[in-house]
Amino acid sequence: MSLAVLYSRALNGMDAPLVTVEVHLANGLPSFTLVGLPEAEVKEARDRVRAALQNARFEFPARRITVNLAPADLPKESGRFDLPIALGILAASGQLPQQHLKDYEFAGELALTGELRPIRGALAMTCKASKDGRAFILPRANADEAALVDAAEIFPADSLLEVCAHLAGQETLIRHVPPLAAEAAALEPDFSEVKGQSQAKRALEVAAAGGHSILMSGPPGTGKSMLASRLPGILPPMTEAEALEAAAIQSLNGGFRLENWRRRILRAPHHSASSVALVGGGSNPRPGEISLAHHSVLFLDELPEFDRKALEALREPLESGRITISRAARQAEFPAQFQLVAAMNPCPCGYLGHPNGKCRCTPDLVSRYRGKISGPLLDRIDMQIEVPALPEHELTQAAAGEPSAAIRGRVETARLLQLARQGKPNARLSSKEIELHCQPDAAGMTLLKQAISRLDLSARAYHRILKMARSIADLAGVQQISPAHIAEAVQYRRFGS
Repeated sequence: MSLAVLYSRALNGMDAPLVTVEVHLANGLPSFTLVGLPEAEVKEARDRVRAALQNARFEFPARRITVNLAPADLPKESGRFDLPIALGILAASGQLPQQHLKDYEFAGELALTGELRPIRGALAMTCKASKDGRAFILPRANADEAALVDAAEIFPADSLLEVCAHLAGQETLIRHVPPLAAEAAALEPDFSEVKGQSQAKRALEVAAAGGHSILMSGPPGTGKSMLASRLPGILPPMTEAEALEAAAIQSLNGGFRLENWRRRILRAPHHSASSVALVGGGSNPRPGEISLAHHSVLFLDELPEFDRKALEALREPLESGRITISRAARQAEFPAQFQLVAAMNPCPCGYLGHPNGKCRCTPDLVSRYRGKISGPLLDRIDMQIEVPALPEHELTQAAAGEPSAAIRGRVETARLLQLARQGKPNARLSSKEIELHCQPDAAGMTLLKQAISRLDLSARAYHRILKMARSIADLAGVQQISPAHIAEAVQYRRFGS
C-alpha cells in the first residue's frame, strides 16, 4: 500500500514536491528496510517508528518490511517522515483503514512514546497541501505556523494514537483555528533617537522608497549600525504573498518566529561568515543569509572584513534576486530579493578624515583596505555615502529627529506610486523599463551626461542613478525627473571617486 506525505525541498516553499511512502510487507525473516536515498536521520526512523508503535499498543509486523520513499533520486532528510511511515505500516498490516488516507497529507517526527514532535518547513509544506486541496495533519506545535496559509485545513495532533483514532473514525481531530493577530509592540528602534546625520537619514529614506542597496562609510561611533538597524522600521509592510514567501524560507531552516509575520527583519551575519553561510549551499543545499533576508534587510557590518570570496558571491543575487547553487548531484535555486545595507570604516584604523587627526594610515594601507571590496561589487551597490563624525554641538544636544512613522508614511506613498506605475520597486527595474519610466527632462539629461564624463561612471552606474532619481522624484510626488533629482542621485554615487 502507499500514502502521500509532503516533503518540502522547494526553494520558496510554494512548489514543494510530494514524496510517496510505499510500504511492502513480505514473508521471510523480520527486517525493516528504508530505500529512496534516505539520510541518517531518516534511516533512524526505523527505531523511532518501531518503539512508537509498540508503546502505542499496536502490533509491529514480524515480517519483512520495505519502505520506499519516492521519487528515488531525491535525497530525503529530517524526521518528518516518521508519522507517514508509521501510518503506512499500520495500514499495510490491516491495523488501520486505508480509505481516508488519500484525503490528507502527513508530517511529523515521532518520539519513542508515540508523541508527535515539531518539524521544520511546516509552512512551506502547508502551502503545497492547500494548493493541492488536501488537509494536513501535523504536530500541534506547528499548527499556528501552518495556519498562516489562508484557507488551509490544518488538523493538529499530539500523538500517533490521536491520528489513528481520527483516521479510524473513533475520535475526530479538531480543525485548527488560527489565533487572532496580535498588535505588534512598538519596540522597533526609531529614527528620532539618531542625533544629526541628516544626509544619511535622507539617503536611507530614498533607499527605503526604491528598495536600493546602500553602503555607509565613516569613522567608528558615527551611527552607521544605529542607522541600519532602523531601516526596517521605515520600509513598507509586506504584502500577503511576500510575507508567505519570506516565512516559508525561514520555516525551511527552522528559524521562523510567529511574531515576525509580515515584518521586515534585519539579518546581520558576523564578518567571519563563509560564502556558504551567506549565499547558501552544502552537500544538501540549504538557503543562506541572503535568502533568509528575502523581502527584508541584510546588514553587513565591517564589510571589508568579510571573506573576499563571500562578498564576490553577492554579485549575481544583487542583480537577479535569486541564487543558484550547483552541486554534482543536483541544482538548487533560492529566492534572494534582499535589500543590502553595508557599513565600513574609511581606513584600517577607522579615523581617516576625522577632525581629531588621529589617522596615521598611509595611502597604500588605505588603498589596500578599500581594495578588499572589488570594483564590480561596489558598482552593484546603488548608493555609497559617507557618515561623518558628529560635531560637538550635535552630539551633546538631545535627540530631536523625525520619527520613523513620519518617514515611513512618505516611503509607503512613494512605493505605492511605483507599484501602480510598474508593479515593482524602482531598484528592480530592467534596462527596458528604465528607458520607459526613468527618463529625465532635457536639463536633467544634460546634467547626467556631464556627471558620466567627469566621474567616469559605468553603464551600470548610469542606470542606477536613473533609478535613484526616479525614487527621489516619487518621494517628491512628481512624475518628471528634474536636474535636482539627478543631482541628488549623483552625489549618492561619489564614494571613492
